[in-house]
Amino acid sequence: MQLKKEFNLKFWKNKKVFVTGHTGFKGGWLCLMLNLLGAEITGYSLKPKTKLSLFRLAGIEKIVKKSIIADVRNYEKLLNQIKLSKARIVFHLAAQPLVRQSYLQPKETFETNIIGTLNILECIRKIKTIKSSILITSDKVYDIRSNKIFKETDHLRGTDPYSASKVSCENLFLSYYSSFFQKKTNQKIATVRAGNVIGGGDYSKDRLIPDLLANVKKNKNIIIRNPNSTRPWQHVLEPLSGYLTLAESIYKKNKIVDRVEPNWNFGPNISNCKTVKYIADFISRRENIKLKIVKVKSKIFKPETNLLRLSNAKSKKYLHWIPKWSLDKTLIKILEWNSLIKKKKTRIVCEQQIREYFQI
Repeated sequence: MQLKKEFNLKFWKNKKVFVTGHTGFKGGWLCLMLNLLGAEITGYSLKPKTKLSLFRLAGIEKIVKKSIIADVRNYEKLLNQIKLSKARIVFHLAAQPLVRQSYLQPKETFETNIIGTLNILECIRKIKTIKSSILITSDKVYDIRSNKIFKETDHLRGTDPYSASKVSCENLFLSYYSSFFQKKTNQKIATVRAGNVIGGGDYSKDRLIPDLLANVKKNKNIIIRNPNSTRPWQHVLEPLSGYLTLAESIYKKNKIVDRVEPNWNFGPNISNCKTVKYIADFISRRENIKLKIVKVKSKIFKPETNLLRLSNAKSKKYLHWIPKWSLDKTLIKILEWNSLIKKKKTRIVCEQQIREYFQI
């Protein structure tokens, strides 16, 4: 059975896949997708940091072959567990992913993101049976002073601890790629940069939609730092479908993909780049609630860029990856998810949305 143009079921069936960060929001959705595709998954991550988590609600631990609760900074354990998994494909998502948290814990952010990436690259280098590896970085690696639609070849620059750590990860990747993986080899690696990912099951702190929905329930005012900030919003299934497409393509040594640089944007179409206020207004209308936005200045956190947009032209051209859901449909799917998990098991709701996305 063919899942549109992206990838096929037959490729992923019984493939041994190692996922770092499987207890997180994106990692959880990735495991759900891989499980539907018939892959054999090993997960490696710290425990979920929030009381509510997709990992627990959807029973991710039950769908993976093995769930290892450990730190990516522990190189020896990471190396041993990847060897034991006999993985042929690796997805590295484990990270400290929050900009504001990086101001409060800069040392932990740099250590987790940089040392974690270094460890996974070294493991891949040593375990020659790994054929395809995807390292997730961030859309915030670009030099935002130019306020352009960023393509993969644009200049990288990070000022806050989070974005600086991710730029460092890109530099580490480039060094390993140039030194060990660029020449003819059975091992292929790539980095991927997504937009602002949203979807059901995101319970992280300082996330716009989780905060909106939580405050709606408590009948509280909505506190928004930058109502007019524009971001490349996209449903979590959009970039994950791109990661799978790319992983399959480099596994199969697609000659056209091999000829281009191994850094990929999986951002939404420009029509999805809307303001924070647009999302807040949309949810208030759909939920029939009065919305009072309170803008608060912080002495701790520096202002983030007002405008961030990604070019997805490269992924469209070489991978035939095309975003499917508009921002309005994405927001409807999130509200549906929150409503349906009250009646059905979370895993079933997630799988329904995955099937709908790929029109299975």
